[in-house]
Amino acid sequence: RDRFASWNGTAPLDASSGQQQRHRLSRAGNRRINRTLHIMAAVQLRNATPGRIYFDAKKAAGKTSMEAMRALKRRLSNVVYRRMVHDQQTRQAAGPGGHSGTTRQSSVTDLPPDIGSSDKPLPGPTTTQPNPHFPAAS
Repeated sequence: RDRFASWNGTAPLDASSGQQQRHRLSRAGNRRINRTLHIMAAVQLRNATPGRIYFDAKKAAGKTSMEAMRALKRRLSNVVYRRMVHDQQTRQAAGPGGHSGTTRQSSVTDLPPDIGSSDKPLPGPTTTQPNPHFPAAS
């Protein structure tokens, strides 16, 4: 998850100088993912969500709004990473049909049995009598 956070730009970088200890977000990394995480964080702050509670707790602990937002984005990055790992494990547990529990011999993935020409039903004899339900064409 740390490498994922570094890749998407939510891992904090040390920006300390002398006695002042500071961190900032990386401007490097995948900007599309970073923007998506930023939008996720902004939506979390609009409503009473666990993200909003986390943000408010960081602010109450003395963090600035920017520092609290950085922490929330990193937390959301960890949530996304856990979801991706879970999805990958689920995908690997799935059988060949894409669903867990399927096998190559199941009816989902198996071809229909061969039907020889002698096993196919033949059409019945044709009739020369007009159909009473349809009038004859004139």
